[in-house]
Amino acid sequence: MRIGILGAGGMADALGTQWAGAGHEIMISGRDAAATAARAARSGFRAGSWAEAAAFGEVVVVAVREAGLVDVLTACGGALRGKPLVDVTNAADPSAYDPARSPALLIGRLSGGHVVKAFNLCNVDVWRMTPPVFGGRPLAVPLCGDDPAALAAARTLVSVLGCTPLDGGGLARVTQLEATAAFMIGLWFGGADAQAVLPPLEQSGTHGVRPGA
Repeated sequence: MRIGILGAGGMADALGTQWAGAGHEIMISGRDAAATAARAARSGFRAGSWAEAAAFGEVVVVAVREAGLVDVLTACGGALRGKPLVDVTNAADPSAYDPARSPALLIGRLSGGHVVKAFNLCNVDVWRMTPPVFGGRPLAVPLCGDDPAALAAARTLVSVLGCTPLDGGGLARVTQLEATAAFMIGLWFGGADAQAVLPPLEQSGTHGVRPGA
């Protein structure tokens, strides 16, 4: 699979390295063309402009800071329209997350692509683990999206890491996933073990029926 990554920071490097190791072709893009080319050379990636990475990818991963989203998506032109887009971004300030300013929904509106939210609940170093396993269990990665082909591509990218893809619902629930990240990041910043917040499955009540269904 050809994967274009909008971004050349830690997330692009961590995820791209794992995917490249599994045989996928990677092109990254960043604000500093020289630095991006150097990082690509070290990692065995290709480097290109925002528009070139967008055109290259059969699936495109959005891994830029929230403040730069509009400029980056504008620079991509129409290259993202109709494509599977995996959004890994979080709010710049988790304590001020505003569901009315959802990064995932903004990406969908500006790009015309099929957005799947994923990979936003963990620190970048988790994605460098091969594989991410905690307490003997592979890490589960929730996905929120509407398009079947985009979800299938995202599941492949999750599985390549040795993780378990989870159906998190459609884009109507994407703000819940983003808010979960904002809340948990706030706990981690405070030094809390956020994983201890939730009970194991067998103590979590009735299963198989969504609340309100």
